[in-house]
Order: sequence, then C-alpha cells, then structure tokens
Amino acid sequence: MRQFFGMSQNGDLQEAVRGLKNPQLIMLLSNGDQFEKHVAELEKLFPKIPSIGCIGMSYDTRVVEKGVGIIAFLDGVAAAANVLEEVSTMPVKYIERLKQDVKTVNGSSRDTVCIDFCSGNDACVLTTINSVLGNINIPLVGGTGDAGKVSANGKVYEDAVAYAMVKNNNGRVKTYKENIYHQMGNYYFIASKTDKANYIIGELNGHPARQVYQDILHVTEKEILTQTFKNPFGKINGDDTCIISIKEVNGNALTCFRQVNDSDVLIMLELGDYKAIVKKTIETIKRDFPKRSAVFSVNCLFRYLLFNDNHYMNEYLQEMASLGNHVGFVGYGEHYNNRFVNQSMTCVVFE
Repeated sequence: MRQFFGMSQNGDLQEAVRGLKNPQLIMLLSNGDQFEKHVAELEKLFPKIPSIGCIGMSYDTRVVEKGVGIIAFLDGVAAAANVLEEVSTMPVKYIERLKQDVKTVNGSSRDTVCIDFCSGNDACVLTTINSVLGNINIPLVGGTGDAGKVSANGKVYEDAVAYAMVKNNNGRVKTYKENIYHQMGNYYFIASKTDKANYIIGELNGHPARQVYQDILHVTEKEILTQTFKNPFGKINGDDTCIISIKEVNGNALTCFRQVNDSDVLIMLELGDYKAIVKKTIETIKRDFPKRSAVFSVNCLFRYLLFNDNHYMNEYLQEMASLGNHVGFVGYGEHYNNRFVNQSMTCVVFE
C-alpha cells in the first residue's frame, strides 16, 4: 500500500489534496471554522470514495495546527467507511453497519485494522465496537476529535463515531501503544464521589481530590493543569496502566479526560525518559516489521503540548520518520483496541 499526506496551513483544501490520485480511503483533519465546508468540498472532489474526518491537528514531519491535513491510503488496500450514531445513548442500534463493513473488506486479524474518529462518550463507543471486532481479533486505533463533530462519506455528524475498516492486501498490520509514564512512589487511591457522566473525581481516600493532588505534588491550584503533563493519574488494568489526565479543577473535585468509577484504585504517575522510550518503540516496530509501507499514529494533545514545551516535537517527528511514511493526528483521547487512554501514542503499522 501507499500512504499520502497533504496539507495547507491556511486551510486551502485544494492545496492539501494536490497530487492525490485514486485514493481508496481519505481521512480529513480540519479546523473548527472550516470543517463542514471541507467535508462538502472533499466529497465533491472525490465522490463515493470512503472517507472519515474530524476536527484536529495533523502531522507528518510537520504539524498542521489550524489549517487542513489530508491522509489517504492508495493502492493495495480495501476500505469501507461508516458511522455509528447516538453514541451518548445507544450506538449499538447501528452495529449492523460495522458488521457489514467487516464483511465488505473481508478482513482478518492479520491484515485488517479499524480506524475511528469519535465525538465523545469514548468508553461506550469502544465497548460497542469491540462487541464485533473483539470476536474476530481485529485491532483498532483512533481517537477523539474536537468540538463534538465527525464526518463520514461526505456527511457531518454530532454524537457519533466515524470509522474506517482498512485491509492491507499486501501484508500484515499491527497496532502499538506507547506509555511514557511509570508509577510514582507507593501512592494508591480509592476514588469516591465520582460523576461517571462528567468524568469527575470527587474524593481520593476520603479526601477532596484537588487537595490530595496538591499536597502530594506541592503545586498551587493554578499549576494543576500543567502539572498533569508530568503527573497524571493511572488506573491499573491487568498488566497495563491506563493514564487518566486532569482536564480541569472543579471546586474541590477534579474533572478528567476519561471516566473514573467509585471504588476504582488509582495510582500517581510520573514522566519517564520519553526520548529513550520513543527510541525503544521505533526499534520494536523495526524488528517486528523489517519492511513497512506506512505508519498511522494518534498522539494525545497533552503529549503534543509536553513535547512542544520541551522543544522536542520536531525531533520526535523526525525520529518517527525513520520508520518511513509516518503520518497522524493529535487527539483528545486515544483509542487502542477496546481501551480509551490518555497522554499516550497509539499507532498501526502496515507491512
């Protein structure tokens, strides 16, 4: 297969698609002001080509922050795109669409991946999608876009998840997740007074969550939202740790980017040697895939901000370019198979 990336820093879609011919799947990453216009324009330029889109930043070796980015798969792939609606209430109502698209691409766990762009309610979305893909072990990579809107096949949706089933006709696919954090100290917290719908943690070990965080890390209330780049919470899930980023301070409570339930056991995380971890991820991918056609990744917004603040983002993209054709987008939460994670990188590699 071949992967295309086009961009326009000022939002000119014609510039972004220049040179794009015979795409099998198109992914649109646009800005909030032009998203709906870009969706309609893209459909006119490439009618009936499977497409998904969301509002967010994109990248290859450069980052498109407020313009438009186009990612497309060419040659050697079979693709189908669609949408599950009503994700805040009953996405399972539309599950037959996904079942049919799996049949359409005739994929398997060895050669097929699902890529999704979500408007919200990620945990419910992933549970729903996994009810189909989990039975046949087809992996998933994706993330949450901005402003609660996604697109599929030329139409804009709210309260929905747009997805693409992609089969590599020329080899394997494999997904990866990169975590640049590890446990700090021996802190364990029992969450209580949570609000699952709004991702709020009221108390930790019976004390106000905000105060617990401040006391351990010796930060002011204003510093909490920047400190979470270095010290998010973690939730142990088997042999894996799900990262839970703090979104905002809500009185004495903390609002997060993913759901926490009463009685969940949380730990405190701290930033590791992320440059070394990135190099190790790249080495692992090169070992697993001596020949690579393309890499598509999703990086968390907080990772992007952290790397930018530390003047590492450009170096990071150059490092990832050593894998060959690497592109992706910056999400507000990353999806990895049936898991909704934060402050991570997830990717799919095509042989």
